[in-house]
Amino acid sequence: MKMRTMGAVVVLLAASAMSHAQTYPAKSVRIIVGLAPGGTTDVFTRILAQRLTEAWSQNVIVENRAGASGMIAGEAVAKAAPDGYTLLVSPQTSLAVAPALYGKAPYDTARDFAPVSLLGSTPLLMIVHPSFPAKTFSEFVALAKKPGHPLTFGSGGVGSSPHMAGELLSARLGIKMTHVPYKGENPAIADTIGGQIPIMFGNLPVAVPHVQSGKLRALANTTAKRSPLAPEIPTVSEAGIRDFAIATWYGMLAPAGTPPELVARIQRDAARVLTQPETRDRLTKLGVDLILNTPDEFRTYLQSEIARYTQIVKSAGLKAE
Repeated sequence: MKMRTMGAVVVLLAASAMSHAQTYPAKSVRIIVGLAPGGTTDVFTRILAQRLTEAWSQNVIVENRAGASGMIAGEAVAKAAPDGYTLLVSPQTSLAVAPALYGKAPYDTARDFAPVSLLGSTPLLMIVHPSFPAKTFSEFVALAKKPGHPLTFGSGGVGSSPHMAGELLSARLGIKMTHVPYKGENPAIADTIGGQIPIMFGNLPVAVPHVQSGKLRALANTTAKRSPLAPEIPTVSEAGIRDFAIATWYGMLAPAGTPPELVARIQRDAARVLTQPETRDRLTKLGVDLILNTPDEFRTYLQSEIARYTQIVKSAGLKAE
């Protein structure tokens, strides 16, 4: 009798979860972003929110909670009710890098979130001031390995994917470049244009206009393939640095405990609205490569990224400043 009762409870719970997924959303949804407005992650999320608002006939609101390398936003979502009404869109910084960089985090990425989808990624460019002596990436490698040639590179912040790109490249080349962090990519770009720093790693949409204007020169694309927005810029791997690929990616997550049926519903709807031709074209012009994998695929990828960035941080002896 007890077994039949327990079975009935399980069936009722499953039916309730399925019903919730079918009627969702019944009110406004928040997507929290751990970065200031105006950056690529924020712009990407606002496009997604606009399209979901249209698809769901409910307001999808983007809320920016910048600070602590995105961990403030991550904590807010990790502690939210697992009902699908509070979601996180984040790059790898707050999920895979910051916990290793700070030595602790107010959440456990693998335990406290339900991965929804790896939505997309943006290539990074290695850019230099026009006066920089190396004209190509191969010339940079030769210069970097010469004794007595200390090199400095800038990025939009400690723990950002451009910062990690510089550290990973240093490790692969067996050199040490000094990192100069800025509070955002725009001031870093300004100082690179002004010649205050010679090298910078930046997100492609931010860097390309300055390359095209001649204010900066691009030495390499850090991803596995060339970008259609800048097909003339070769990849690092083309110069012989094998298995080197790093980009800024954007993942969507819900609080742990969110019903799988609801997670699957959100993933399907996000993929559907982002692949609409007009939206896809708009994102392509921003340099975004859509991925849109499943929750299980994103979970596996996230675990591998946590391990990869933990190793980069440990090998370089990095600590949050």
